[in-house]
Amino acid sequence: MSTTIDTTLPAAPSVWRAPELSMRWWPVFLRNLLVWRKLAIPSLIGNIAEPLIWLVAFGYGMGALVGQVEVNGTSVPYILFLASGSICMSSMNAASFEALYSAFSRMHVQKTWDGIMNAPVGLDDVVLAEMLWAGFKAIFTTTAILFVMLGLGISHSPKLLAAWFVLAGVGVTFSCIALIFNALAKGYDFFTYYFTLFMTPMMFLSGVFFPLEQLPGAVRMLADWLPLANAVALVRPLFMDQWPAEWWRHAVVLVVYTVASFWVALALTRKRFRA
Repeated sequence: MSTTIDTTLPAAPSVWRAPELSMRWWPVFLRNLLVWRKLAIPSLIGNIAEPLIWLVAFGYGMGALVGQVEVNGTSVPYILFLASGSICMSSMNAASFEALYSAFSRMHVQKTWDGIMNAPVGLDDVVLAEMLWAGFKAIFTTTAILFVMLGLGISHSPKLLAAWFVLAGVGVTFSCIALIFNALAKGYDFFTYYFTLFMTPMMFLSGVFFPLEQLPGAVRMLADWLPLANAVALVRPLFMDQWPAEWWRHAVVLVVYTVASFWVALALTRKRFRA
């Protein structure tokens, strides 16, 4: 009687399976924090210098020409209009830079992720830690900018505390989106596509510099579903000491972007490390 031995290897698990997460992301996050602590001051200056230059140059320069801008039937100074949009843009930029250039360096160039995964830490926890770390960098930057705006007297609304929490969520959203491109990148030059084809057009179509009502109808319909536009729609009324209208719709859009982008980023990263 002959016996047949099954030598078929078990099928590899799908890269699209549910995230397998644990608290092991925390040491990875803490490792990034300890490394960054040595460069905290230069990093802070670099992250807040550009948005403050935009704010001063356009807010006070162009603001003197524009004067007041009407938002939902209320006239506000252009400097306040710009500040409430540019701080969302700052959160987007800070999270994106960290989740692209810094995360790519740790993943591909320095092989830090490979070293971490030699310990009992899974790839899913590493990706989660990178996402939360990029979100932390974003809220660190926007907190500093908020204090500068308070010092300049742009807004003293108590609702800025609520805006702070929204900006934290915005950083997480854009870190998830950026991690998709991080998983696809073969080199730093690949990120040019992300900034040129995605982030730059979105900056001008999301109501940061001028009201969305100025856009043509078809473009306005597209802009309404952009993550930055929904972030601005939540934050700007809070700067004006108002609660945002239809806040739930804007929040749902950001949550959907966050969850879907993290899932895609995780799947693509799993595929990359399987290769």
